[in-house]
Amino acid sequence: MAINLFMLALIGRALGWPSLSPVATILVALPLTLPATWLATRWIGGLIDEAERDS
Repeated sequence: MAINLFMLALIGRALGWPSLSPVATILVALPLTLPATWLATRWIGGLIDEAERDS
């Protein structure tokens, strides 16, 4: 999550937005990491369930 936010901030620099330092990026990413992981796990689990039903 931190890498994605840092890269987004670098893209934002091209649009004139302020940049995020690596430390600020990690602090912003920490509360987002668990929900993002949970959502990705549910999504992948659904894909696995669908694949098992189809075979």
